[in-house]
Amino acid sequence: MDSISPAALLTLDSDALMEAVARQTFKFFWDGAEPSSFMARDRTTRSADPVGDLVAVGGTGFGVMALVVAVERGWIGRDVGLERLNWMVEVLERAERHHGAYPHFLHGETGRTIPFMPNDDGGDLVETALLMMGLITARQYFAAEAPALAARITALFDDVEWDWYRRGENVLYWHWSPHHGWAMNHSVRGWNETLIVYVLAAGASHHGIDRRIYEEGFCRSADYHNDKTYRGVTLPLGPDGGGPLFFAHYSFCGLDPHGLRDSHADYWKQNVAQVAVNRDHCIANPGGFKGYGPDCWGLTASDDPSGYDAHAPNNDNGTISPTAALASIPYAPEAGIAAMRHFLSVHGEKVWGRFGFVDAFNETKEWWADTYLAIDQGPIIVMMENYRTGLLWKLFMAAPEVQKGLGRLGFKSAEA
Repeated sequence: MDSISPAALLTLDSDALMEAVARQTFKFFWDGAEPSSFMARDRTTRSADPVGDLVAVGGTGFGVMALVVAVERGWIGRDVGLERLNWMVEVLERAERHHGAYPHFLHGETGRTIPFMPNDDGGDLVETALLMMGLITARQYFAAEAPALAARITALFDDVEWDWYRRGENVLYWHWSPHHGWAMNHSVRGWNETLIVYVLAAGASHHGIDRRIYEEGFCRSADYHNDKTYRGVTLPLGPDGGGPLFFAHYSFCGLDPHGLRDSHADYWKQNVAQVAVNRDHCIANPGGFKGYGPDCWGLTASDDPSGYDAHAPNNDNGTISPTAALASIPYAPEAGIAAMRHFLSVHGEKVWGRFGFVDAFNETKEWWADTYLAIDQGPIIVMMENYRTGLLWKLFMAAPEVQKGLGRLGFKSAEA
């Protein structure tokens, strides 16, 4: 996989440009993987991989989906892709779990939990759901030629005690620690990136939940329903201004929003509206930030000059994150591709390197990130592939657990 310069990228037509960007980005998960487990590092830099064997569980889920894309497109051989997936599953089988749920971070070599923060040293239901989304997608892709591996992935999914994370209430909880119990006290309520948790929990055969938990838990929060109009765009769900754009990406790397609806929203319309509101905010640029405009947009969670934050129209400090526009290409293809070309033409090698686009930049503060993050690189590959072929959507939506979960929660979809 040879690198390609920003200048060379700008000579390509749109489809070839997406191919080249996705392929370069995949290097994060292939060349930059943690060497003991081949799972995804949480982050790395333009010049060097971090020391140690910390891996990100949710980021690995996106990485597994990216691996499927890489095999399908011939960037890597099918046999080596399967070999690496098999090794990741071996690590996950021996890794520490907490009532079936994986931690946010774990040691790639030992499989032991690495605390994310003082009270967060146990199961993380959201990270686990993102991992399972990737594994189920890969299981569907390789099932015919690797039935034993497919069965092992199913066993990992079946071991997750989704219902235990209710705490006996009609809502799911994000974290549990063997040392601190429910001290994090963070219920999983929407609208945000966590719809996938409830769909998978409802689709589980052994530890499933019913629709009441979804309706009374996820769908009841102060900023779940929106229905406000922003610069002519009505947003059905979410906080004021729509929130960071990863809301439209993470769960929908696998869940196909086309025709997906329930009593609360049409999820294609929801995601298209959130992207439009986010872009329109950047065009209007009420904060007067340098560089913002029709081709320079995209606010989501990422690194920024002060650290890390969930950037959004109501939390804007001038930081643009390339993943926000690129992973939104299914919802706004022309605007997303124009943004990609803008980033390359205006910023060149300041934003482009060995693993594709860096995490973010802020022209007002003359800052360009030195980092790449798994949870931002992965959706670029996955969502651009979904736009081009629908590959990951088709695979994930065909899984029996997914169809069961959607049906149990009252969803209608194009596949149902």
